[in-house]
Amino acid sequence: MHDAPSQAGSLSALPGQASALRFAAFGGPDQLRCETLPLPPLAAEEALVAVRAASVNPSDVKNLAGRMRQTVPPRTPGRDFAGMVVAGPAEWLGVEVWGTGGDIGFTRDGSHAEYLRLPIAALARKPANLSFAQAGAVGVNYVTALIGLDYAALKAGETLLVLGATGGVGGAACGIGAARGARVIAACRGQAPADSAARAATAAFLDLAAPDLAGQIADATGGRGIDVVYDCVGKPPLTEAALAALGFGGRLVVIAGTPGEQLKFELIPFYRRECRLLGVDSLKRSASACAPMMETLRPGFESGAFPPPAIAEAHPLAQGAAAYDAVARGTRGRVVLTMGD
Repeated sequence: MHDAPSQAGSLSALPGQASALRFAAFGGPDQLRCETLPLPPLAAEEALVAVRAASVNPSDVKNLAGRMRQTVPPRTPGRDFAGMVVAGPAEWLGVEVWGTGGDIGFTRDGSHAEYLRLPIAALARKPANLSFAQAGAVGVNYVTALIGLDYAALKAGETLLVLGATGGVGGAACGIGAARGARVIAACRGQAPADSAARAATAAFLDLAAPDLAGQIADATGGRGIDVVYDCVGKPPLTEAALAALGFGGRLVVIAGTPGEQLKFELIPFYRRECRLLGVDSLKRSASACAPMMETLRPGFESGAFPPPAIAEAHPLAQGAAAYDAVARGTRGRVVLTMGD
């Protein structure tokens, strides 16, 4: 192990090699192997994080399946992480950190490993009140929600409708919206679980499994219309109903869709109401670009405004294939890999 020049140090002697989840070819969870690899040398302006927990996201499963064109095997996957800095600048040594990024796990080796090499600019301090497992399950969901609500410029007193509110990004959008002083309406299929972030943010729910979403929205708003819709589902009938429900100056943020499906809506009322349609792809943000957003989110978790993520399953790194299989099956709640003590 070689530390970065001059400004770098380490907490103690580091091992020469460590475990990492790897795939050499695209496919299902059976392609994953837990391998022992040499620790990479640090370049200037880099740090080494001993990963303690890292969630498995649907995008990680898609990455393994070969649906991310930027990824070239062999690769260690994993976007989200929480751990401790063990090598790098002196001011960061021993600091508990968390983060995410659209580069780690895709164009560079990711967080499903005992150690993660990162640019110093990608470091952000972990909320003191979150466990490593909780902190390691925040990144993608909250960063994606934050980008969308910033794009939409959601303000206090506005009405936010979240489609797919019991999913990871949907729950995060509900929490951020409520913290900004918006009136949050959560839409999901059936009853929201008691431990969902949406339940902590609002008591106003719509049922996506019931007919006439447009009528439900009109009843919930007294016909006034919606200021911001955050669409985490991307099904044309739902998106079209949400578009029709936008009030003057309304904004619709979309993060989901199905290849080949098309949206149909009338342009005249859309432009006369001066509405906007906004897309978000958090994969476009590197870990360094995400770090300031993680700092923005930290006070919300430390104050309790944002509830800790509900951990459905925790697996040791050696059982990474089982964790990926759980996410692929649509397990409700966050699935995390745990490393170290």
